[in-house]
Amino acid sequence: MSLLAVSFAALLYLAAAVLVVGVGLKIFSYARTPAPLKIATTPAPTTALGVGWRMAREVVFFESLFKSSKWTWILGWTFHAALLLVLLRHVRYFQQPVWLAVALVQPFGMYAGFALVGALAGLWARRFLVDRVRYISTPSDHLMLALLLAIGFSGLALRFVAHTDIVAVKVFMLGLLRLDLQPLPADPVLLAHLALVALLMLIFPISKLLHAPGLFFSPTRNQVDNPREVRHLSAWAAPLDKRA
Repeated sequence: MSLLAVSFAALLYLAAAVLVVGVGLKIFSYARTPAPLKIATTPAPTTALGVGWRMAREVVFFESLFKSSKWTWILGWTFHAALLLVLLRHVRYFQQPVWLAVALVQPFGMYAGFALVGALAGLWARRFLVDRVRYISTPSDHLMLALLLAIGFSGLALRFVAHTDIVAVKVFMLGLLRLDLQPLPADPVLLAHLALVALLMLIFPISKLLHAPGLFFSPTRNQVDNPREVRHLSAWAAPLDKRA
């Protein structure tokens, strides 16, 4: 087995471990963090079912962003929808045989890459063109967008410019799942694409991209608006309440 294949296999294994463990620890931390106050953003649902419906609208349609800024909503929703299609398209590299749903999404996922890059470019331009957004933007914000754009451009280049041996790539990926290392094509664009993806996986648990799981633990979104009917009491405050 070549040193190249072994090196990238080790890198991808490490990145996957950091991603899974890191995100898992963050979710555990979010779940243990107390919410001492009722701070649901009003108008808020007054039942658990209503909270579930509100969260579904937020996750699928970005409802609060739509109310805040229509242009940002268009760019943000387009990016996330395109990202979903692109990820579904990439699932084929880890399946044999490929599921019918994954096969059907292939044409859409291929061109969703252009929408993904276009939306990212718009979101990055917003950080330069909108005064209040430029003021609060940090170097990490720009670097994260640059990384995502680099991944998008390198992925499009693999499909439309610098073609690689897709069959060999799939054999390599399936080998990773089965702990059976296989040769990896030495195409520069492919190696750059994989390295960038691995970098994204490594920094994901310590980046602002954690808003993905963090959304579900936001008390302004996941709380029932019933402070008059039910007293809200954090777990850490319960012993004090009993003593009182």
